[in-house]
Amino acid sequence: MSLRPDATEPRHPIQVVARRTGLSADVLRAWERRFGVVEPGRSATGRRRYSDADVVRLALLGSLTREGWSIGQVAHLPNADLRAMAGAAPPPPPPPRASGPSVEQFVTDAFDAVRRYDATALDAHLWRAVVTLSPADFFDRVLGPLLTQIGSRWRAGELRPASEHIATAVIRRILGRIADAVDSSDAARRVVVGTPAGQLHDIGALLVAASAAGEGWAVTYLGADLPAEEVAAAARRTGACLVALSIVHPADDPAVPAELQRLRDRLPPEVEVVIGGAAAEAYAATIRASGATLLSNLDGFRAHLRAVARTRADKTA
Repeated sequence: MSLRPDATEPRHPIQVVARRTGLSADVLRAWERRFGVVEPGRSATGRRRYSDADVVRLALLGSLTREGWSIGQVAHLPNADLRAMAGAAPPPPPPPRASGPSVEQFVTDAFDAVRRYDATALDAHLWRAVVTLSPADFFDRVLGPLLTQIGSRWRAGELRPASEHIATAVIRRILGRIADAVDSSDAARRVVVGTPAGQLHDIGALLVAASAAGEGWAVTYLGADLPAEEVAAAARRTGACLVALSIVHPADDPAVPAELQRLRDRLPPEVEVVIGGAAAEAYAATIRASGATLLSNLDGFRAHLRAVARTRADKTA
């Protein structure tokens, strides 16, 4: 791949770069954010614009990662070294570290802090998990199981309301830090997150919001217990293409079917509604009847966001 004289001019949108390099737009954003592999310019409307030189470098990095190198091993190397490494076998991965708590230990320690009303310890355990684990492992293997355990113990009367309130406050701070650290300035992908009217527990919605921010989406977080009219108004005002709702408790609210149908009726047809949460499966028939999509876990939610992003990128290419 050769460079033209204007190789440093930032002019290619991210969809073009994705096609030329074979890297998804999500990967491009993640590599830029976490490793600084390139520094794209910005258009007048704030969209990323890449130069020919950026495309060359990203293509080299993509080729090496497909050969088995990790992006962390090659991200900061000059292009000459990247070209020299083409076709060379990557070194074997280092053995797993014996030190440090396991994923299960993070959950155990965090729940113990909840039982002891120790907000400082809970914050420390969770933040250590954030900086130690991948985002997917933190959300799916630490925070998700912790929230499930807190909810089940609270409903069984084994956890006092004060403990749950402490946990909620700390987890909300943790998720806020995660969301604040993520660049979610891409206006082409906006999601509104909250819970339907009657659903008072918003930790699941916060988890969804943080996960969406981690995928590079611009998030409007509405909180808990909002009627359909307010959720629809927020989606229209922000230009969201997606509304994500969390249903955690209760699992037998007779008002939910009408609430979801009112939301669908008030949204533009192109705005999709996705629903998940610990109690969502109990409303499966209602969710599908309203035209919404039922998602069973955060991994499925993240995959759905990527699919929506790819579809929107293809339409605007």
